[in-house]
Amino acid sequence: MENSTHFEIFRLAAFGDIGQFKYFYFVVVTVLYFVIILANAFLIGVMCIERSLHEPMYLFLCALFVNQLYGSTGLFPALMFYLLSDTHDISLLYCYLQIYVLYTYAITEFCNLAVMSYDRYISICYPLEYNNIMTPKIICGLILLPWVYSFFINAIIISLSLRLQFCGNVLDRVYCDNYSVVRLACSNTTLNNIWGLVVTVLSFSCTIFPTIYSYVRILQICLKSSKETKQKAFNTCTPHIASLLNFSSGCLFVILQGRYDAAHLPPILRTILLVYFVICPPLFNPFMYGVRMVKIRQACKKVLGLCPKT
Repeated sequence: MENSTHFEIFRLAAFGDIGQFKYFYFVVVTVLYFVIILANAFLIGVMCIERSLHEPMYLFLCALFVNQLYGSTGLFPALMFYLLSDTHDISLLYCYLQIYVLYTYAITEFCNLAVMSYDRYISICYPLEYNNIMTPKIICGLILLPWVYSFFINAIIISLSLRLQFCGNVLDRVYCDNYSVVRLACSNTTLNNIWGLVVTVLSFSCTIFPTIYSYVRILQICLKSSKETKQKAFNTCTPHIASLLNFSSGCLFVILQGRYDAAHLPPILRTILLVYFVICPPLFNPFMYGVRMVKIRQACKKVLGLCPKT
C-alpha cells in the first residue's frame, strides 16, 4: 500500500476558476431547480387530488416523480452553494451522503421505469386479468421494492468505501461519486470492485432485461391487434420509452467519463454530461407525461381551472 493520509475533505476540482460566470451559472441552476420542484410537485399533487388518476399506472408515475425530487435535492443545493463559494471543499461525511442519495436515486429510477414497463405489459397483453394481477398489495410492493432494494444495495457500497484510506483528495467532478472516490484509495479496493460488479449485473438483470422483454411482448401483441389497441399502446408507451432512453443516456455519459479520459472535451460540456442524469429526466419527464397522456393533461387543466376559485 502506498503512503496514505487521513483526509477530512475532498476537493471538487471541476468547479475550477469560473470567475464572474459563477453568478450566471448560479441563476441558471437555481431556475432549473425551481422548475423541477414546481413541475414534479404539481403533478404529484394533481395525482393525489384527482380520483380519476388513482390507477396503478399513475401511482407508479407518481413514485417516479417523487424519486426525481429526491435525486435533484441530492445535487442542486450543494451545486448552488459551491458555485458561490470561494472554496470547493466537501466534507467526507457529506460526500458519502451525496453519493448515497445520488446512487439510490439512480437505481430507484431504473427500477421504477422497469416497474412501469411491467405495468404496461400486463395492461396491454392481459387486459382482462389486469385488475386481478395489479391488486393494491402488489402495487404497494412494486412501489416500495425499488426504494428498499436501492437503499440496501447502496448502504453496502458506502460501508465498503468508508473503510478506505486515500492517497489524494481531488475529485474532477462537481459532485461526489463513488467510482472517483475509490480511484483515490491507496488501500485494497478488491471488495469494492467485486460488489460494484455484482450490483451492476443484478441491477441490469432486474431492470433492463425485464423492460426489454416487456416491450418485445407488447410489440408482438400490437402487431396482431386492432388499430385502437395500437394507438393506446403508442400513447402510453412512448413517454415511458423516451424517459428510459433519456435517463439511460445520462447514466451512460457518467460511466464513459469515469472509464475513459474526457480531457479533450470542453470543461463545461464535461460537467453538463456528468449532471445530465440528475437534471434532464426530472426536468423533461413531468412536461412529457403531462403533454402526452390525455388523462393527466385533462386533470392538470381541471386543477388549474379551480385555482382562481380557491
